[in-house]
Amino acid sequence: MLLSRIADALYWENRYMERAHVLLRVVSNHYILSLDKDIGGNITWKSVLELFSSYSPEQIASIEKDTKLSIKSLLVDSSNDGSLVNIINRSRENARGVQDHITKELWEEINGVYHLIHHSDIEERIDNAETLDVLEELITKCVLYTGTADITMPRGAGWNFMNLGRYIERCMTTICIAEKQFEMFDFDFAGEKDIMKWRLLLLELSGYELYLKTYRTPKYNTNVVHQVFFNVNFPHSVIYSLRKIERYLDSVVHEASSPENAALWRKFQRLYSKLRYTDYDSIDSIDLKEFVGEIKCDLIEVSTHLGQNFFSYN
Repeated sequence: MLLSRIADALYWENRYMERAHVLLRVVSNHYILSLDKDIGGNITWKSVLELFSSYSPEQIASIEKDTKLSIKSLLVDSSNDGSLVNIINRSRENARGVQDHITKELWEEINGVYHLIHHSDIEERIDNAETLDVLEELITKCVLYTGTADITMPRGAGWNFMNLGRYIERCMTTICIAEKQFEMFDFDFAGEKDIMKWRLLLLELSGYELYLKTYRTPKYNTNVVHQVFFNVNFPHSVIYSLRKIERYLDSVVHEASSPENAALWRKFQRLYSKLRYTDYDSIDSIDLKEFVGEIKCDLIEVSTHLGQNFFSYN
């Protein structure tokens, strides 16, 4: 079994890199939509800043309509605890402490992202109409990191903790992004929203093309809820992430058998069962706000319990 310090670092290295990728995908799609005056003429960055910044409501209100300033705040503002530069710094710091437990190729990929976001001309490039180029370069670096981890990292305890970090983060961000979108409609699904109302959410989750290929009925609201929460073939759905968490959690829990780990496993299975055994046909009749809130709270509890059991968190 890995030392708790090493397991902790591997878990958070990968969790931060997943968060970085999600942040970049959201910013990129939000930026592209803001350029389409017919669709995004009145678009603001409020929801993105609420998700990925540590700013106060007053600070968010002061910059939410300024696209360039919002993007720089989300990417390179070190005073924003949730900015990309701070996320990458934390991931690299965790990786640096466990270099003996990751491959040379993976360390090089982390350094590649780190040096790109710290490049002296990055703010100038954002200001000088190269915003999309910068975002695409950073997204490519994150994709290369994920692919390099997949083809170079040995399978074992370290790999299990890395993937727990990835899929817990993916599950949480999917829930939070969807919840933010649902809030815009006050969780009112009584009238069918046009698919264009859901376009940004699906693009941010890399699921727009899959949606168009999968769902043939005009029940856009329930179709979107199904894809985001229940579609086992969608890599960014909640159920997909929970299936992956089950796989890797099973490995680490059964490798270190204890009453505490058995309790963690039961807690996770209760969460997983809420998704697996929800009757999709009756999704219209459930309180979606309460349902999403419960899933999010349960996932936070599982994540906290995992840290207490394996990383010696108090």
